[in-house]
Amino acid sequence: MAVTEHVNEGLKRELEVVIPAEEIGQKLDGILNELKDKARIKGFRPGKVPLAHLKKMYGQQAMSDVVNDAVGDAVRKTLEERDEKPAMQPDLDFDQDGVKALMEALGGELSFKMKYDVLPTIELADFAKIEIERPVVEVTDADVDERIQQIASSNRPFEPRDEGAAAEDGDRLTIAYVGKIDGEPFEGGADDNGQIVLGSGQFIPGFEDQLLGAKAGEEKAVTVSFPEDYQAAHLAGKEAVFDVTVKEIAAPGEVTIDDEFATGLGIESLEKLKEAVKGQIVSEYGQVTRERVKRQLLDQLDESHKFDLPQTLVDSEFEAIWKQIADDMERAGKTFEDGDESEEDARKEYKDIAERRVRLGLVLSEIGENNKIEVTEDEIQRAMFERIRQFPGQEKEVYEYYQKTPEAMASLRAPIYEEKVVDFLVELAKVTDKTVTKEELVAAHDHDHDHDHDHDHDHDH
Repeated sequence: MAVTEHVNEGLKRELEVVIPAEEIGQKLDGILNELKDKARIKGFRPGKVPLAHLKKMYGQQAMSDVVNDAVGDAVRKTLEERDEKPAMQPDLDFDQDGVKALMEALGGELSFKMKYDVLPTIELADFAKIEIERPVVEVTDADVDERIQQIASSNRPFEPRDEGAAAEDGDRLTIAYVGKIDGEPFEGGADDNGQIVLGSGQFIPGFEDQLLGAKAGEEKAVTVSFPEDYQAAHLAGKEAVFDVTVKEIAAPGEVTIDDEFATGLGIESLEKLKEAVKGQIVSEYGQVTRERVKRQLLDQLDESHKFDLPQTLVDSEFEAIWKQIADDMERAGKTFEDGDESEEDARKEYKDIAERRVRLGLVLSEIGENNKIEVTEDEIQRAMFERIRQFPGQEKEVYEYYQKTPEAMASLRAPIYEEKVVDFLVELAKVTDKTVTKEELVAAHDHDHDHDHDHDHDHDH
């Protein structure tokens, strides 16, 4: 095998690889010899078919396997001899006429060009110098009481109002309705037995207001406009008329928060309910706290590691991001002309995000490898079954999809790996707790999501 280097600039490599005719011939003879013992050809005893006859009958079919096998070996040996790790699978370019001639002649040398970016050498920073301020919320009795009141409101009993009573704010109405746009019913806009609590904001803005004062048995035409940012693009911004029949009006009853209320929720006492609610709130705040800590950590890793990035990885990451953006805009029926940002500016922004993702992915991978951080099969299996649970009724199909799709299984591993590396780094970093209010924690969390489209996750290079 002969390898000629044509490009060696930064991380970019371009090589020409020539596999000699002798190696191609040996591989072909090897495959035909294996076939010799299995072939059943009229006029020949098993195992006695001449190689020349097998070559005539099965040569071209075997050559396809020869080429694939020879190229795979050549790529692997070339990278091993050069002691290089490609950032992505090398791009191979074949002379199609040459391959065709080789297949027809059942031999000859095989040449191809091989392009790839190598993974950069990364000098890791001193993680002990990372400083993180961990925001911690103290959960008070008032927080617990407020959450229990919310639970009580959602479990409030309703009693039918007297005949002829007008609907008031807070009442629950049972209604039948058909929504129409330009006089034509639209998909998802009808229900024979829907329920709506006036003032809850669960329907389109303006819908509930027009039912205030309605009475059981009354028919009303409710006119509303779908919001411009409505998730269904074919309805966004459209005016619709709903033909509504009010079937029943029920008033909210009183709820006494006591042991009986708790047992109605399946919990043995009010005290146990408060403990469970407090644990839930602590868990929720803890998750936001972790996201804030992780964000600070990733920001500092990004700032403290500067190195050349494999362009193939950056381009692949950008294309994935841009496809998601384009798909989201198409679903919403939007274009860049509808917003304040031009497509050129958006591409620049998401190119920067792609570079950050790749940089952090490589850094986290390097840290994980250096410190022998691994994801176990049990962890991947748990993640898979957790994912399957999100598709009730389709469990078998989703399970089979993951079993047959290596990329899907890898997508389960990546976030677990990242979280384990993050945990490892937080242990090494200087972390200072700071008590904050829930409003401050949530505001900071929302600020991150509003001003950054980063979504640092699934790094697994």
